[in-house]
Amino acid sequence: MTKIVLVVLINLVLSIIFGNSLIKYLKKRNANQRLSKYLADYHENKKNTPTMGGLIFTIPTLIILFILLLLKKINISLNLLIVIFTFISYTFIGFIDDYLIIKRNNNKGLSEKSKIIMQIIVAIIFFYLFMIADNEPLLWIHSLNLKINLGFLYGLFILFVLVASSNAVNLTDGLDGLAGGLSIIAYLSFGIITLNTVWLEGYYEIGLFCFIIIGGLLAFLFYNTNPAKIFMGDTGSLSLGATLGSIAVLTRHEVLLILIGIVFVIETITCIIQRFYYKLTKKRLFPMTPIHHTFEKKGLSEKEIVKWFWLIGLLASMTALAFEVLL
Repeated sequence: MTKIVLVVLINLVLSIIFGNSLIKYLKKRNANQRLSKYLADYHENKKNTPTMGGLIFTIPTLIILFILLLLKKINISLNLLIVIFTFISYTFIGFIDDYLIIKRNNNKGLSEKSKIIMQIIVAIIFFYLFMIADNEPLLWIHSLNLKINLGFLYGLFILFVLVASSNAVNLTDGLDGLAGGLSIIAYLSFGIITLNTVWLEGYYEIGLFCFIIIGGLLAFLFYNTNPAKIFMGDTGSLSLGATLGSIAVLTRHEVLLILIGIVFVIETITCIIQRFYYKLTKKRLFPMTPIHHTFEKKGLSEKEIVKWFWLIGLLASMTALAFEVLL
C-alpha cells in the first residue's frame, strides 16, 4: 500500500511539473483544439485551448515505469508487457491523429481506414503475446461461473474490446474534466480488482500501473477542470480506453467493464442510435450526441453535467466492486 501511495504522489507531482511546461510549449506551437461548428455557441471560449494533453499523464507514467524496472522494484511479465504495449500503441495512434488535425487546421486526422488497420495490428500482437503468456482464450462470465472458449476468435474479441473501449472514452472527452474524472474512477476500480486477481501473472505490477496512471490523471485534471487550460485529445483518450480494455481482458472482467464504464457506454450507444436513426428518418433523435452535448443544449451548465456524470460513474463502479465481492 505504501508503494501505491508513493507512485501516485510521485506521478502527480511529476505530471504537474511536466504539464506546465507542455502547455506553454503547445501554446507557442499553436497546437489548439479545432472545435466543431455545431458547438460554436457553447464552446467559443475554448477555441484557443491547446490539445494533446494526454501527454501530461502518458509520458510521466512511462518514465516512472522505466525507473521502477531499472531499480528492480517491479518484475516484468508478458501480461505487463501487453498492458504497456497497448498503452504506448494507442498513445501513438492518438498522437498521430491529433498532430494531423493541428497540421491541417481542421478536424480531419487519421482516416477511419488507417485507424482500424493500426488497431488490427495492435490486436494481433496483443493476441500473440496473450497466448504465449499461457492465457486461455476464454470469455469468462464470473457471475454465472461460465467459461466460453473462443479459440482463435478471441483475437477478434480483443480487437472489439480495444476499439470499443478506446472510442468510448474518446467520445466522452467533450467537456472539461469529464473523461479525466471518469477515467480516474474506472482505473481505481480496476486497480482494486487487479490487485485481487492473484492468479494472474504480473497482477501486482498491472494493479500498480493502474495507480500510477491515476496519479497522472489527477495532475491532468489540475489543468483540465473548467475552465480547461488544455484538452486531452486522442493522444490521451484512445490510450486510456484501450489500456482499460486490455486490463479488463487480462483480468477476465470484460463484462464488469460495461458497468464500471457505464457513462462511456451510454455516450457511445447514444451516438450509434443517433446515426442509425438519422439514416432511417433524416431526423435527429437527440439534439446532439455524444449525449453530454444534449444536456448542454437543454441548458445545463458544463460543470453540472460533469458533476452528475462523475456521480453516475462512481455509483456504477461502487456497485461493480460490491458485486465482485459478493460473487
